[in-house]
Amino acid sequence: MDKIGIIGSGTMGSGITHVSAIGGFNTYLLDINKDCLESSKQTIIVNMQRQVEKKKIAPEIMDKAIKKIKFTTDYSDLIDCDVIIEAATENKNIKKEIFKNLDTMCDDNTIIATNTSSISITELAKCTKRPEYVIGMHFMNPVPIMTLVEVVNGELTKKETTDRIIELSLEMGKKPIECNDSPGFVTNRILMPMLNEAFYCLMENVATKESIDEIMKLGMAHPMGPLELADLIGLDVCYNILEVLYQDFNDNKYLPCPLLKEMVVNGYLGRKTNKGFYNY
Repeated sequence: MDKIGIIGSGTMGSGITHVSAIGGFNTYLLDINKDCLESSKQTIIVNMQRQVEKKKIAPEIMDKAIKKIKFTTDYSDLIDCDVIIEAATENKNIKKEIFKNLDTMCDDNTIIATNTSSISITELAKCTKRPEYVIGMHFMNPVPIMTLVEVVNGELTKKETTDRIIELSLEMGKKPIECNDSPGFVTNRILMPMLNEAFYCLMENVATKESIDEIMKLGMAHPMGPLELADLIGLDVCYNILEVLYQDFNDNKYLPCPLLKEMVVNGYLGRKTNKGFYNY
């Protein structure tokens, strides 16, 4: 594999672009918004520079990696990619439209991966004529730091596709772990109900936000409290994932906490808006 395409220049797309270029791949980051692409470019440079300062990578590695990235608004740049990783907003209809477009324009053997954190891989694969080449490649945030890639096999994903994505993940410096397609996969099926309970604890005045986070850090050895983590993930993302889990499982245990819904409606989304459970 030599050429990797990434769709979506938000937090996750920028992070995936970062590790792809560091891994030595010619990397094409696509977004329809030029301003978002410019912001992504600056974020990637700053994060790579931070790695240089911490002696995680050599300066020449950073220089080579930056040169490997092309920022584009033109889908035709992705036609001959070996793998395309979709990292658009967590909206099923938007992702389906992207998959349909990619299926018609890309080479027949191009793997289409998705960074979705909750949406069915099998359902997205049905939008294409190549379901055997569709797979989940769920990176963790922040991508340059977190080592896990949750490799999610759809019902029709073939072993060759899985093997190629595992190889790609390793070359990006990640630890790929396989699982099968199910709402929320493993990570969010376990994580989101825990976060949701933390939201209820705060709403019901069981403890202050600081106490909730400190109890989980000290008592469960979590590096970050659940409310801090939700702010990092994005409260809108948490809400959307819980909605997918609730709709797909039809189980009230996944119903988003009213406090979370209220915060999202009011635009308090966490770090991305400088205000969530905490101010930034």
